[in-house]
Amino acid sequence: MTRSWGSCLLLLTILAALVASTDPGKNKVKVLRELKVINASNANVKQCLWFAMQEYNKESEDKYLFQVVKTVQVQLQVTDRLEYFIDVEIGRSNCRKFSNSTENCAIQENSKLEKKVMCSFLVGALPWNGEFMVIKKQCADA
Repeated sequence: MTRSWGSCLLLLTILAALVASTDPGKNKVKVLRELKVINASNANVKQCLWFAMQEYNKESEDKYLFQVVKTVQVQLQVTDRLEYFIDVEIGRSNCRKFSNSTENCAIQENSKLEKKVMCSFLVGALPWNGEFMVIKKQCADA
């Protein structure tokens, strides 16, 4: 009887600890530096955009690769990582996804295959560790 009472007490303690650890206020990411517009030619921005486009093309069901047509705006926020908010216009290229050469890809224009998309990517980065992660992606036909 004493053993089952001790087990019950242990389970209640674990449950209380789990409830206490799910406090939403404790899980908020602390913003160390608010959003600031930065130059799209920044080396970290280029890395983040390259990574975001790799992920976009991997997830896309299109037969062709998409490439950046124009970078509209880039903002940086510093939390426990660098967070890049990147707004871009992308377009369908003339390169198929699984071709060996993607060096000479051009955006499809004035054809049935022309397609432009506006995307906003939120990329979390620890570039000094080579770590990149698309946290959020939102795209719509342009």
